Amino acid sequence: MTEHAAAHEHWDVSPWPMVITIGILFLAPLAFAFQFVYHQSLSSIICLGIGVPLVIMGIAGWISEAIGGNGSGLSVPAMGWFILAEAMIFVSFIASYWFMRLTASAWPPEGSVELPKMMPLVMTVILVTSSFTIHIAEAKMEQNNHAGFLKWLLITMILGISFLGISVYEWTHLFHEGFNVTTNVFSTSFFTITGFHGAHVLVGLGIFMAILVPALMGSINHDFVKSGSLYWHFVDIIWFFVVSQVYYW
Repeated sequence: MTEHAAAHEHWDVSPWPMVITIGILFLAPLAFAFQFVYHQSLSSIICLGIGVPLVIMGIAGWISEAIGGNGSGLSVPAMGWFILAEAMIFVSFIASYWFMRLTASAWPPEGSVELPKMMPLVMTVILVTSSFTIHIAEAKMEQNNHAGFLKWLLITMILGISFLGISVYEWTHLFHEGFNVTTNVFSTSFFTITGFHGAHVLVGLGIFMAILVPALMGSINHDFVKSGSLYWHFVDIIWFFVVSQVYYW
């Protein structure tokens, strides 16, 4: 057997990315479409009931693989391609928002409320800080400082949870003011773009959980950590586009 063939004799095959992908399919487009397009609440609930367990099962399987995974695999370059694909989705959302904003006779349209100005600044500070903390965690990992790595990873997760908590508080406040996804074209764009970004923050926290559990047991997959860190930086960068266009333009 040649050296080239031997290098490719073993392939790391995992079913969990497909399980998570199917779960997200039920959670996002199907549940959303049934609820807001076809107004079939029962079908939406059924999709949520299928999607949530699949995503949780996929994350749990990912964790179990990370506990015993020591190979480098293709996680880092694969994450780069995944980020590129996700960036194109955000570009389509932002471009759609630009088109509606620039072609509207009046903006914001009737029924809109004034969005908070200070809260998104606080959320921006939290996300920027979390980029520094995950970078520090990665540096501690390279120094074989296990306790330091765990501490800074946990701080990053706390910051991410705080960001989502503020976002939920903001959405609840807007709902109470009668501003929801069906109010007008601006509200639909606002909740779609911010919700899609929030979903990416949630996925990032899931990745960090899949890193944290094995790390608590003494196992750290360096490439897995680098992939998670790369994804988190992407989520933070995207937020700058979201906050500047949706809140302050």
